[in-house]
Amino acid sequence: MQYLVCCVPVCPMRVEASHRSEMVSQQLFGEKSIVIESAPDNWVKIALKYDGYEGWVQQSHITEIDEEHFLKVDKDLTADWVNEVDYNGHIMFVPMGCPLSAFKNGKAFWRKNWVQFKGNVWNPEEIKITSKVIKQVAFRFLNTSYLWGGKSVFGIDCSGFAQMTYKFLNKYLPRDAWQQAEKGEVVNFLQEAVCGDLAFFDNEEGKITHVGILLNDHEIIHSSGKVRIDKIDTQGIMNLETKQRTHKLRIIKRYF
Repeated sequence: MQYLVCCVPVCPMRVEASHRSEMVSQQLFGEKSIVIESAPDNWVKIALKYDGYEGWVQQSHITEIDEEHFLKVDKDLTADWVNEVDYNGHIMFVPMGCPLSAFKNGKAFWRKNWVQFKGNVWNPEEIKITSKVIKQVAFRFLNTSYLWGGKSVFGIDCSGFAQMTYKFLNKYLPRDAWQQAEKGEVVNFLQEAVCGDLAFFDNEEGKITHVGILLNDHEIIHSSGKVRIDKIDTQGIMNLETKQRTHKLRIIKRYF
C-alpha cells in the first residue's frame, strides 16, 4: 500500500482525473491518504485517512511517507489563520487546521523531504469545549468566501466549515452535510439548542443540502456566500443583509 501526505497548502480533490472536473473536497497540508488508483498525466485517486473521502489529485501535491508515519496519531494542528512552514529550505504558507503529521520538536522527515514548523500549535485533546471556545474557533472563519468543496480559511463550504470547526474541538464529523446529519442526537426544539449544535436544512425534495453551527436558539454561523452570522427561527435562516429566507430548517443535532 502506498502512503501519502499532502505537501502543498491546499490540494484540490476532484471527481475525475482532470483539472476541468468538479472539486468535491480538499486535502490540507499534512493530511494523510492512501492510493486507490492511478491515471495518466500524474493523476492519483486517494482516500483520506481522516474521513475516508475519495478524490483525484495531482501527484505533485502529495509525497510518500513511511507506514510508521502514516499510522502515527497526529494531535497538533496549525493554530494561526495562516502559518509559515519551512519545506526543504523554502518558505510555504499554510492555513489553520493543518495536521502536523509525524512532527517531533517542530521537525518532520517525510522520506526525502524535510519540514520544520515553529509557529503556534493547537492541540484539540487539551481543549475543554465551551461556548467561548466554539465561538473562538468558528469566528476565525468569518467572511471566508464560500467555495464548493473547500475546507480552509482560503475558501470553505458549509459542511467543510462544520467539519473543520469540530476538528479543532476534537470531535469527528464526516465530510458531507447529509453524512453529518446521520450522526449525533436529535434536539427536538430550537429553543433547546445550545452553542455548537448543528442545524441542517433541506431542499424541496427533502435532501439535506446545508448545515450551520448554532450560536444559540436564534443565531447561526454558516458558510453561504461567505461565512456569516444570520438569524434562525423554526422555519429556517433569515439573511440579515437581504432580509430574505434562504434555508428551510430540517433537523438539529447535538454531538457533545
